[in-house]
Amino acid sequence: MRDGITPCVLLFAAFGLALAFAPRSAWLPSLGALLSTLAAPSIVSSGRGWLDAAFLGCWISVIIIAGTVQLFRKLPSWAALLLSIDAGAWASAVTSLTGSRLQVLAVSPCVLIVWPAVCVTRRYGPIPIRVASSWLIAIAALSGFLQFLPVTPGYLPDHLE
Repeated sequence: MRDGITPCVLLFAAFGLALAFAPRSAWLPSLGALLSTLAAPSIVSSGRGWLDAAFLGCWISVIIIAGTVQLFRKLPSWAALLLSIDAGAWASAVTSLTGSRLQVLAVSPCVLIVWPAVCVTRRYGPIPIRVASSWLIAIAALSGFLQFLPVTPGYLPDHLE
């Protein structure tokens, strides 16, 4: 969970699930804002403190974005736009600090989970999507709190344990 890709996958999946509850007219502007935020240069510098803060911010963002699925029946267009900027900013920060800046483009299609989520919501209702978002909240909470606990096996690379 300490690479730049895993948090971005979960962040983009949470955003895709949240976008499924937004009006379709908000999809294209939100995806455009996400991509433009990813393309913008990152404002964070390298360093251990920045990396931990970026990971924590990314996990908190996953919790907030996935929490909108739990809290709102319909997501307003302006909220979808704000969530896309938030997701893009944290993904950009994490990937620029971990050195996987170009790999974020490989995981950006995870946002396209919005289409299966809409199909599932139409057929079965919002419960399966809310269960998936609660799973994302649990994973993000565990990953976010793990960095404050003493070192546990498997959390750091072998040569650092």
